[in-house]
Amino acid sequence: MPDFQRLLHTEGYGFIKNHPRLGKRILLLGIGGSYAYGTAQEGSDIDLRGITLNLPSDLLGLTEFDQYEDAHTDTVIYSFNKMVRLLLECNPNTCEILGLEEDQYLILNPLGRELLEQKGMFLSKRAARSFGGYAGAQLRRLQNAIARDSMPQQEREQHILRSVKNALDDFNRRYAFFDKGTLRIYIDKAEHPELDTEIFVDADYRHLPLRDYEHMWSVMHNVVKDYDKIGKRNKKKDDNHLNKHAMHLIRLFMMAIDILERGEIRTRRTAEQELLLKIRRGGFQREDKTFSPEFYEILADYEGRLERAARESILPDEPDMERVETFVEEMNRKALEV
Repeated sequence: MPDFQRLLHTEGYGFIKNHPRLGKRILLLGIGGSYAYGTAQEGSDIDLRGITLNLPSDLLGLTEFDQYEDAHTDTVIYSFNKMVRLLLECNPNTCEILGLEEDQYLILNPLGRELLEQKGMFLSKRAARSFGGYAGAQLRRLQNAIARDSMPQQEREQHILRSVKNALDDFNRRYAFFDKGTLRIYIDKAEHPELDTEIFVDADYRHLPLRDYEHMWSVMHNVVKDYDKIGKRNKKKDDNHLNKHAMHLIRLFMMAIDILERGEIRTRRTAEQELLLKIRRGGFQREDKTFSPEFYEILADYEGRLERAARESILPDEPDMERVETFVEEMNRKALEV
């Protein structure tokens, strides 16, 4: 296990102390990724995730700030205001920052602890949609990787079509803008000479917000792109990624069920660590790179549990926005004094 506290004092992490938006303005900074989940193995990346107060100029002036990223150290630190917006949607990547155990926080000041104590106000039944959407995307990545290597071209194209439709269904449920026009996706005889069949799109929209269109297009683009990567494959790396996708798929269900059933965010999966590591190490992958029936039985069980948890959740349908706004205002008043 790396000495994370020691890392913070190395030259590569000097920005955490020295950057004007960070330093004493950081509410909390914790471990992310596999080390946070308890599924790290030799060679796992070190990720740090945190939250920092907005500057007075962000709150009263003309500057804007969403997050600070350092690619060299895989560190992402969100502004407090952006974090609140993501938490209200029960965004999985940000919820997990508030669900670490005490020893996984490298920085935790009094305002950060106050945020942890009040994190329950952000949780709602939106978690079923948000975590379910992320899990669906993870499942598509898994299916896409298998299909890319094991299916004939025509079957692969059918699979792409299903993936695109599923992706659009997720998007439609979330943003519901399809009253702006029509979209038809179908397979027909290919126009590209290297293909037998391919996907075609007939689209007709009016007064559609450009950002919605761009997001919809990017969803389709990313699904298709998974199949069309060219160049030599690193077989070992691809197999590791495949198993990692499968592990994160199940982990997302675990976290969502905790939130919906108990109103708790639990990032480190100690009780389920053995199962998750077995998936990551290829314990359910067959020689043809598909997954065993046992894995899909586990997946079906978690899907059923998530559906029940969503129906019977102790959480409110929506967050108490009056309470949230009061808390955010109090925190931002304190941000002006830091």
